[in-house]
Amino acid sequence: MLALIPRAGFFDAPHEINWDDLIPPDVPYYAIIAEEEMDEQNDSRKPVFDANATKLNTSLVGTYVKILGFIIPIDMTSNGVTSFVLVSYAGACIHTPPPPPNQLVLVTTKIPWVGDNLWDAVSVTGYMQNQLQSKDFAKLAIPYLQV
Repeated sequence: MLALIPRAGFFDAPHEINWDDLIPPDVPYYAIIAEEEMDEQNDSRKPVFDANATKLNTSLVGTYVKILGFIIPIDMTSNGVTSFVLVSYAGACIHTPPPPPNQLVLVTTKIPWVGDNLWDAVSVTGYMQNQLQSKDFAKLAIPYLQV
């Protein structure tokens, strides 16, 4: 699990990364894409990911990074979103099979995000760490960000 935890000073500039940077350099992108099983009873598709889909680029651990993505809310208060999954494209995980675990970022915030439109792209900045996250809906072997 990679984690983004903000602790930058005023002079730290984040290293801008893209989604491919979350994958280890020795794992090609095509190797993280899953086969799918069809659930005919529920009319849905379920991805079956192998070990490559949970491998993370550990060279990013401890690096102050910035990544652009889209929010899928998990926890919300009257003040805004306090926990969400950051995904690489709008609508990921909502009506389609989710991206591979190493192409998701779990984010928790001390200050709620109060965006007016959940379909807008957002930038998230913080320090990467490697740890496994678990939520009620799933055990997530994904990058993690606390802001």
